[in-house]
Amino acid sequence: MTSLAEDLWQERAAAHHRRVDRYALPYLARRSSNQKHPVEDFLFTYYTQKPGQLSRWHPGTGVILTGDSATERLGWKFYREADEAERAAAGVSGRGPAVVLDQEKFAEQRREALDFAAIILGRTEARPAQFGCFGLHEWAMVYKQEANAVRHEYLQLRLGSSGTDEVVEGNRIRCTHFDAYRFYTPQATGLNELTPTRENQRDLEQPGCLHANMDLYKWAYKLSPALPSELVMDCFELSWRIRAMDMRASPYDLADWGYPPIQIETAAGKADYVTQQRGFSAESAVLRGRLRDVVNTIPR
Repeated sequence: MTSLAEDLWQERAAAHHRRVDRYALPYLARRSSNQKHPVEDFLFTYYTQKPGQLSRWHPGTGVILTGDSATERLGWKFYREADEAERAAAGVSGRGPAVVLDQEKFAEQRREALDFAAIILGRTEARPAQFGCFGLHEWAMVYKQEANAVRHEYLQLRLGSSGTDEVVEGNRIRCTHFDAYRFYTPQATGLNELTPTRENQRDLEQPGCLHANMDLYKWAYKLSPALPSELVMDCFELSWRIRAMDMRASPYDLADWGYPPIQIETAAGKADYVTQQRGFSAESAVLRGRLRDVVNTIPR
């Protein structure tokens, strides 16, 4: 157990709010004016964590917050008064407010999420990374677009419908990620070398996959408030950068949005994609390890 004085944890909370506002405020402004952004809205629309939830700062397990402001958290889910043993272990003296995360209640109510996260994080970490997909999942989502017309109707395809179809048909499609594969057009599903499902997800996830690495943010917020919000935001910001790279390699023309293309239909574009993919895989390995450390410290 450790403790944080009120001025210190309030400073950390304020820094977290500023960090979140950098991304959340432009999104909220766009939403209020019915505007869309194909890259920068994604983490707030695809994932279930809302800006207000993300902006709440949490210290994680085993940290006692002291001071009068801490009492507000007694109305937050999974928080309680620290007991005498916890106060003593953290060196908290006196009878002032001392609030801590109820780790036992969290583990009891979130057991399924904890167990699944432990499986996904552990098995993904243990599997060799694959770097030959070239982001073609996004292309498969608009394969035969003229017949389907299902995604991002406000964006133009960089190579047009026929050019996009030729790229799909001229390359191996080997996506391992179910939450990408499930958005394929009907004509594209049979072109994928694998058939990802929710049931086999734990056996297919691999650390080279952009979407698996973006999903570190999902596991982070699903484990909140049991882990520090700084770690959640580290995962968020990595996912933000991966999303930008993913869309640059997509078939959409996003140059006017400030995202020049990675032309994966060319040898140079494929090489560029793999270089960036390897970099994100290395960054993700560090965050995946930090998330696993938190999961493994929560008894269940």
